Amino acid sequence: MENTDYSAIRGVIFDYGGTIDSRGCHWSEVIWDAYTASGIEVEKDAFREAYVHAERELARVRHILPHHNFLDLLRIKMRIELEWLADKGLIDKGSIDAYVDATSRRCYEAAAACVEEARPVLEHLHARYPMVLVSNFYGNVEAVLEDFDLRKYFRSIVESAVVGVRKPDPRIFSLGCEALALPASEVLVIGDSLRKDIEPAESIGCKVMWLKGKGWTAAEDEQTHPCIIRSLNDIPALLR
Repeated sequence: MENTDYSAIRGVIFDYGGTIDSRGCHWSEVIWDAYTASGIEVEKDAFREAYVHAERELARVRHILPHHNFLDLLRIKMRIELEWLADKGLIDKGSIDAYVDATSRRCYEAAAACVEEARPVLEHLHARYPMVLVSNFYGNVEAVLEDFDLRKYFRSIVESAVVGVRKPDPRIFSLGCEALALPASEVLVIGDSLRKDIEPAESIGCKVMWLKGKGWTAAEDEQTHPCIIRSLNDIPALLR
């Protein structure tokens, strides 16, 4: 982290998925770990194809409803992935139910552990700044936040499925600034994606912190930026 001046910050925008719930690591890596721990023997390239298939299916069809919490979401997503793998003959169809349960629970527990690690930082920032959540999500992020007891930290939620704007479109961060009633120059954006969070937020004048973990590609892992943090626990010291 270079010597960035955060003294003008009066409000904070947080990303959710990948930032609060996985320590900056791409969620495909969390799911892959759950596959491995659950004894699902497929090649990683096949898993990644299943992952992309599920994301496209969830974007195309409204499988996830506003009341679904994160465990509900995972069960829906895992079933789509695992059914695709079974259709390709890569896993036994009779194992799908057991694998859905095992992978969903492992992923949920991993997310819950990350949330609890993040909570002291969220408490600290909430006491000092108004905060807004800006997230590409499926229309149920309110239910996810309530389930993890996170909703209380955020003045407002700007969710892509609700507002009709998705990252990396900078307009979604402008909506976050409007919710804070602050100019972009006084807003700090914290996210895990250089392309979807950091670059669009900077383009409208926000200050940024990039929580960098393992990305989707090796090229992403090699990218750098002056405002990288490795843990949310780094944030309080940088905002003194």
